[in-house]
Amino acid sequence: MTLRFEYRFAVAGIVALLHDALIVLSVFVVFRLQVNLTFIAAVLTIIGYSINDTIVIFDRIRENLKRTPPRTLTELHALVNRSLWQTMSRSINTVVTVLIAAVTLFVFGGESIHHFSLALLIGLISGAWSSIFIAAPLWALGYERAMKRRCDAVLG
Repeated sequence: MTLRFEYRFAVAGIVALLHDALIVLSVFVVFRLQVNLTFIAAVLTIIGYSINDTIVIFDRIRENLKRTPPRTLTELHALVNRSLWQTMSRSINTVVTVLIAAVTLFVFGGESIHHFSLALLIGLISGAWSSIFIAAPLWALGYERAMKRRCDAVLG
């Protein structure tokens, strides 16, 4: 992500991915569910889904940033909010579609796929949450700090 965007996007994305993986792992540990190869496959699937969703949001932020670079913190927050709302229907539609498939696997799948689909269900919800409510605000916080540093450097 650093190569495609910038380091602030990468840091925010990695924190969101860690959140997703740790949430799923925590639920499995708390309920003492078996962690095996299917669990690892589910976590890798969740990470792939989550990073994709995060990149879509970050790409929209970057596009809006190029169009109208923020000069104040209020403009920065408005830019991030606008970018999130522009991608919200895509994020919700994707999550709902994949959740339908995961619920179907959970209900109608056999015992061998039960833990996989459960991890997927937890991870999809966590991934959508982290892409919207963790990754984007973390990036905004990093950008805000950079804006303040530039302002302090100019003002002396």
